[in-house]
Order: sequence, then structure tokens, then C-alpha cells
Amino acid sequence: MKISTIKERLPLSEILDHYGLKPKNNMLKCYWHDDKTASLQVNLEKNFYKCHACGKTGDAIQFIEDYEKISKHEAINKAKGFLLNSEAQSQYSVDRGTAKTGQTNPSGEKSVLFLKDNQNNIDVAGGTAKWQAEFLGKMLAYFKNALNSSKPARDYLEKRGLDNAVLEIGYNSGQFHHGERKTEELLKRSLEAGLLLDKGFINNRTKEKAYYVFANKCLIFPLRNKENEIVSIYGRSILDNDKGKHFYLKNRCGIYPNYPNPETKKLILTEAIIDCASLLQIKKIKDNYSLLSCFGANGLNEEILEIIKSLKDLEEIIFCFDQDKAGKEAVEKYSKHLKEHLPSKQISTVELPCKDVNETLQLHNEDIFTELLDNRTFIFSDEVESLDTQLNDKHAVILTKEESLKTNNDQPKTVTDFLSQKDLLKNLNQLIEKAGIIGEENSRLLLFLITISYLNKNPLHGIVQGSSGSGKTHIISRIADMMPQEDVLRFTRITESSLYNWGEFDLFQKIIIIEDLDGLKEDALYALREFISNQVLRSSVTIKDKKGNNKSSHKIVKGQFSSLSATTKGETYEDNMNRSFIVAVNESDEQTEKIISYQNRRNAGEIDRNEQEKAINFIQKIVRNLKHYEVINPYATQIQLPNNVKNKRRLNEMFQAIIKQITIVYQYQREIKNGFLVTEIEDIENAVEILFESIILKIDELDGSLRQFFEKLKKSFKEEQFSRFDAMEVTGFKKTQLQFYLNDLVRLEYLKQIGFANKGFKYKISYNDNIQRVRKDLKEAFTKQLEELKKNKK
Repeated sequence: MKISTIKERLPLSEILDHYGLKPKNNMLKCYWHDDKTASLQVNLEKNFYKCHACGKTGDAIQFIEDYEKISKHEAINKAKGFLLNSEAQSQYSVDRGTAKTGQTNPSGEKSVLFLKDNQNNIDVAGGTAKWQAEFLGKMLAYFKNALNSSKPARDYLEKRGLDNAVLEIGYNSGQFHHGERKTEELLKRSLEAGLLLDKGFINNRTKEKAYYVFANKCLIFPLRNKENEIVSIYGRSILDNDKGKHFYLKNRCGIYPNYPNPETKKLILTEAIIDCASLLQIKKIKDNYSLLSCFGANGLNEEILEIIKSLKDLEEIIFCFDQDKAGKEAVEKYSKHLKEHLPSKQISTVELPCKDVNETLQLHNEDIFTELLDNRTFIFSDEVESLDTQLNDKHAVILTKEESLKTNNDQPKTVTDFLSQKDLLKNLNQLIEKAGIIGEENSRLLLFLITISYLNKNPLHGIVQGSSGSGKTHIISRIADMMPQEDVLRFTRITESSLYNWGEFDLFQKIIIIEDLDGLKEDALYALREFISNQVLRSSVTIKDKKGNNKSSHKIVKGQFSSLSATTKGETYEDNMNRSFIVAVNESDEQTEKIISYQNRRNAGEIDRNEQEKAINFIQKIVRNLKHYEVINPYATQIQLPNNVKNKRRLNEMFQAIIKQITIVYQYQREIKNGFLVTEIEDIENAVEILFESIILKIDELDGSLRQFFEKLKKSFKEEQFSRFDAMEVTGFKKTQLQFYLNDLVRLEYLKQIGFANKGFKYKISYNDNIQRVRKDLKEAFTKQLEELKKNKK
């Protein structure tokens, strides 16, 4: 075997796992010098490591050589042994993707319709040695306890919407054969049962036999026989890797969750064990149906078929398979086969709104399954007539799928249906208001679009500007609440060097919320600007080598993130603003009345806080459900920004980015051509409407809050002189903030200062610009271009 082949196929992660090394944030303490803090960085994607202190670097083979202090030749031979054993271990794994193609699985088990040779497995199940059933039962108890001690496993369960308090689930951390539990009997039984596989060599570090662990880092589900004994187990990896996600013991037998009640009348068949577990948690389903899991799309084996045949009172078989091509094809062929064997049984299928049962559970309330089952589709025509008769007897009404998935207030109940609405942005805006942002209709929608861009290759950034106490921090905090919380980082302040000290990928695909941009020093602002412009920070740092000598090193932090920040000062951050969308808080009296009215109704108990939480949770599901696409805008060359806008090049790119973001939100309604979403004219119209105020701010010399302040002065005083106390009365600003604005307007020559300080200055409007005319001209320019686009399309 060539060295290049070993390097290509042997992952560094497996070497680290062999030596019991677990990186935290891709960092380890270096083993080649006295390292008090973790300075050894491992890149598991690119398969190399590097110490930022002593400079030690290399690949998987080099790591073996350095760690065990052996020769290069010995390290290569050892790496070859690791690789061969690793590939032998892959025989444990049965990937559902392979099963759907009808190919032979790595275990040698052929995935065809009703395995005729699988009868041997059933015989094995019936005659499983008593010791093995008892041993697997004890191991399951151990794995269940291990689940309570593992945060990653519990986090994975939470992510998948599974409750181990209700379900029989364990977790294999790969440590059951270590520590105080380790005995010769345990090792012997584990090898016989298949929970361990002898690697065939001695671990140089521990001087003991090395083993591969079956279903390492996997959730564990028991498979049972007719006597309800555990005769095998299934493992589902909690890690995202290409080596396998689904693991079964050799000579798989037994079924999940158990043999159904002999008096079963309605039986639900799921495609996967996790799908079956998802339904087992729902009391209404568990009380009214029996459940069985198949082993993939082509995993309805002979054992399951025999179980179905044995149910004498069975009336109906309900398929709840995945909504992909393989799942639908499997339902079609299995239903025909079952009809031949069981002609008197009704056969139906459930049409899921998402990919599979578990994803549907993650994105919806569990009540949706009751409704989906009530509206299931009967596969054979004579059964449809039978169902009509049953429903008529009960004086029921058959609802269409579209009607059945809507709530009482005529709002779509599923994420997919919501994203398929014609007035999607309008309804999304209303949902954002329910989540707690009152008024600011276009601003809140723009901030939402900016924030959800964090998964794109070129994410967007926004700065909310307003006077002190105007609610700018509230807006960005509420928008952040609507995002998946595992992706949100919130900062009150950022120190000068902190952004340089993150791990290489710690800020990758994240959302950064900066509550007070005014608190950042120039060095921190510079780092933020670099991140926004280049998505990477590169710094030259000084480290000490193992001899204590200073040495220069190169540190990289990648930052593909979207960001929202708040400020009271506009002009101070011009460089940042050139790279970000500017949103001015609406400080009008009308908006103030809206907010006060909402606060009063909330305090009076008229606002349902549960409805607000439901809206936030639903928006989070929407964000998780959106997929990233590259977008083509065929109209990009046919609509132009006005010539008088500042930084037109950068703003044009931002304008096109918002159009693309709107297209992504409409992905369920847009054409996909060669893998690209195609923008419609409607997306450009929406972008113009949402971005209009932000474009005005780019044209206007005054920032948002200063412009609103000046417009109030113009309206109240026109040609009259006024004092700062007069200005305080009509604007409502406090003394310090008001004086700050007056000074700015004098400096920009919009106001003329009259008199002397000892007698109190007077002010007079010296430049009465017509911003309303600018707004009107801009709106007409955009309208004309859009009408031309529609005309040409026809």
C-alpha cells in the first residue's frame, strides 16, 4: 500500500481516538514541550496538526511517529495496520443510503425485497443463547446510565426531539470495557456478542490489547424477540461523519420496539428506528396504534412480514416512510406485496410535510401526527370507498391536505405550508410582530433578512442607529431571539484583541450581536471591519518555544458570520457603515404611541405571552428549514441605483444581496435551474420596498436619528429663532443628547448659531433641504424601472 493512499484514507481523528485524545475546540495540550495551555491545533478536516508554541506540525503518520517516539518506517506500518482494521470495522456499519439502492451492504447483507436468506437470522433469534440476552440486557442498563452522564448525547437527543425519560435509549461512549468494570468475563462476552473487535495488536501506551468498539459514540436502541428479550442492538451515531451512521450487530435479528400486541388492529410501519421512537413518545398514537420499525427503505424483512401475518385481528397497515424517492418507491412495492399476501387488510400511507417522521417532529407540534393520520391516503381504490363510508357513519368531513394543515385562524400550521404562501413576506412580518417587535415594519424585516444570511458564503451586516432609549438594542435582541440559539453570540463589549484570539472556526456560520457599538475601541472596530470585508483575520503573534525563546507564528481566525449592532453615533462609524446596512429607529410620536399601547396591554394581561413564545419558536423552525442556495438574478443588469447615492459600488452589491436573500426565503416558490434559485421581479419589488429607507440614509448627509431631529425642528420653527429649551420641548430629547445634535447641525451648517454663550445661544434653520422631494424622486425612479421590467417580461 502506498504512503499517499494511507495518508488519504486514514483520518487523524481516528488516530487521536485510538490514543484517547479528545480535542476541545480543535485544541490539545502539546506533547512535545511543557505546555500549560492548549497550543496544539488539530484540523480534522484537512488531516494535519500544528503546535503554535513549538512549531511541531504534520499529518496522521507523523503524529504516530512523534507521539510514540518511533521511526518513520514503524509509524508507516502502524498507520497501515490502523487503516486495515478501520476498514474491517466498517463492516459493522449498514448505511440506509446503501440499503435504498438494493446493493450489498458492507456486512454482506443484501438489501432486496423480503430477504429469503434472512430466515437464518430468525432462527438465530429464536435460539439466541440465554447468556447473550442477559448480557445485552445488562449492557443496555449500563448504556442508559451512560446517556445521563453524556452532554453531547443529551444535546443530540434534544436536537432530534427524543425524550429518554419516555423511550428506552442508551449511549455508548466507547468506555464500557475500561476502568473498574473491566474484567476478563466482560471482554470475553463483549467479543462473543460483537460489542468489541480485536485490533490484533498491543497498545504501546497502555501495554494492553487494543479493541475496536461497536457503535462507538452512538445512541443505543434494543432489538427484541417474541419473548421480549434483547437479542441485538442498533446504534445511531451522534457524530456527522462519512464512516457510517447506522450500526447493527453481526447476524442482526429482533425487531424494534417489540413484538406488537396480538390484538393489534392498526399497525404503523416506519422506515427507521428513530422515526418509530419519535412516534412512540406521542400518547395518542401509542394508545391507538401498534408500531414497528423497518431497517431502511428496503428493510421490511421476513421477520417483520411474519409478525404482520400473525396478527389475526389486524385491519390496517399504515406506512409512515420518508418522503424521498426511495421511500415512496418502497411504499409502492411493499403495499403490492402485502396486498398479495394479506388481501383483506387495508393499506394506507401518511404524507409527511417534511423529509421524515423525526424531522416533522422537530419542526412541528406533535398534534400534527394525529391530524396527518386522520388524513392518510388509502392506496387501493376500494379502501377509499370504505373510508368514506366510515366517515359518513361518524358524520365527519374529509378535509383537503391544505385545509387540514391550517390552524383555526386560517394560518398555515407547518413550516413548509408557511413558506409556500403567496404573501410570504407580509405574513412573516406579522409573525415577527407577534414575536414582540412593534412597528418598524420594513426595518424589522430587513434586519431579519440580514441575520439569516449567516449560512451564506457572503453574509450581511446591519447597524441600528438611534438616540439613547429609543429601543435600538431591543430590536436587535428580539431578532436574535428568533434565530437558532446555538448559532447566536451576544456581546456587550469586545476588547481590542479578543477577535484575534478565537479558534480558527469558532466564528464560522454564527450570528454576532453587539449591543453597544459605542463601547468598542478603534482596534476592535478595525478587526470587525476586516472580518466584515474579508471574513478572516490574520495576525502575527509571538509565542515561546520549548526552550523558552520567543518565536513568531501565524494565527488565522475565519469569520463567516452575520452581525447586528446598535449605536447612538452615526458619523463616528462611517467605515463600518459603508460595509453594513443602516437602519434608523423610528422615533416618531406615532411609533412611541404604538410601543406604549403594547406595553400597557402586556401589563394588563391582554397580550398572551405563550403566543409570543410560539411565534418565536415557529420563526426558529422557519430559519432551520431554509436551505442555502446560490441565486441567479436575471434582472440584475436592468435595475440601477440613483447616481447621487454615496458609496454606490458597495451599496449596489448590498442591494443585490438583499434581492438574493428574499429569493432564498421564497425558495419553495421559485424555479431551480441547474442548482440555482432564480429571482423573480416580485423579489426585486420587495427588496426596493424593504431597503428604501436604508438607501435614503445612504443618500442623506444626516444619519437617521439626526435627520428625524432636524425634521421636527423644521416643522416647528421654520423661519423662527429658537433656544435649546424650545428645541427640548418640541423634540422631547434630554439636555445632553439634544446639545449633541444641535452642535452637529451647526457644524454641518444646517443650523445657524446666534448670540453668546453667557446669554444663551439662539438657533435658526439656515439650510432647509427638501428630503421629501428626494424620497419622491427616488421612489418614482424605482417604480419606472420595475414597470419597464414587467413590460419587457410580457
